[in-house]
Amino acid sequence: MSLTGTPFLLTAIVLVAVALILPLVLWSRIPGPKVLRSVARMVMLLFAQGTAITLVFVLVNNANSLYDNWADLLGTGNHVRAAANLGRDGTGGISLRKLPKVRQTFSAADGPGMSKAGGVKVTQLHGQVSGVDAEVYVWLPPQYNEPAYRNRKFPVVELLPGYPGSAKAWFGSLKVHEQLLPLMRDGQVAPFILVAPRTNLLAKTDTGCANVPGKVNADTWLSIDVPKMVVDNFRAKSAPDGWGVAGYSAGAHCAAKLAVAHPDRFRAAVSMSGYNDPIGERNSLTARSLTLRRENNPYLLLKSYRTPPRISLYLSGETHDGYEAGAALQSIAKAPTSVQVVLLPRSAGGHNMALWRPQIPETFRWLTLQIGPGAHAKESPTPSPSTGGAKHEALASGTASQAAAGRKR
Repeated sequence: MSLTGTPFLLTAIVLVAVALILPLVLWSRIPGPKVLRSVARMVMLLFAQGTAITLVFVLVNNANSLYDNWADLLGTGNHVRAAANLGRDGTGGISLRKLPKVRQTFSAADGPGMSKAGGVKVTQLHGQVSGVDAEVYVWLPPQYNEPAYRNRKFPVVELLPGYPGSAKAWFGSLKVHEQLLPLMRDGQVAPFILVAPRTNLLAKTDTGCANVPGKVNADTWLSIDVPKMVVDNFRAKSAPDGWGVAGYSAGAHCAAKLAVAHPDRFRAAVSMSGYNDPIGERNSLTARSLTLRRENNPYLLLKSYRTPPRISLYLSGETHDGYEAGAALQSIAKAPTSVQVVLLPRSAGGHNMALWRPQIPETFRWLTLQIGPGAHAKESPTPSPSTGGAKHEALASGTASQAAAGRKR
């Protein structure tokens, strides 16, 4: 039975009902000696508590897309086939242009929200360079299959969840495709191809989207294998001008780090409630050594550039939850690096989907200006409408005043 499926939810509800009815019916009717009656009543109480906790877990998990399946929940899943030392650029000296094309078979994805707004596709990808084997979800904009766009290549945004988190979260809990579909049809947002690869690659460990020889090559998986698969199978723009990456929480840290570390692969990044120092996530693989922390801290990476990279960053967060990390990056950014920071009011919500979901339209309008039509070419800057229907604050990232950042209205 699927962890996130309707049958399991209904089963949990039925068990809670049974657990409430049993004591009412049997409490005073249990036969036998006093000790036996006491044990039976204790079992009924424990059963009631267990079913109640299970139901709450199922509701929270379905609302936040924390665990996609039983293997993720139990910590038995491992999606790393090999983890060779691929060097600083994550290629292992391999000429990416000489790699054979990746031809994938896609099927309709299942789960909450996956069939909405035209439907999400899924494929199992065997990473040629990273050694990662995992699923990748893809959603195509409404213009993709229209005759007027048959020769058009589309910009791409990779979507990264938090930890723990499912690759389905952006489509299920955040409803990104449902929110963007009408905006794309009206021409308010560029027709992006949305790609959500699995980031939970090791059992009970946040990879930090990093390459750690002998453990995992998550960076290469996200910045080389997944983009190559998308370009090989869809009419997608080439990197970096046509590519962006967005994430929330641990995925926000990854988005900022990937863009700063690879300006040749990503032009823009959206970070919602992120952090700079990997120690912001206690289960982070990259937080286990000072060297890994430094190598995967976007603040330190950006500061180390002699020539600032041509990237754009959009970072949002509440005080002590993403804002300070974004302000720190803004304080050291020099042209052509562009950093926009948005301070969210505490009343906007907590570190959860209720805070991140409403930000999607605005962040994708911003992405439209960075990597949409006209952003780097002599086209109309306005996307064409469809013709069819931690301490998460400044951990090792510096400080900055609130006046340094923009405020969301």
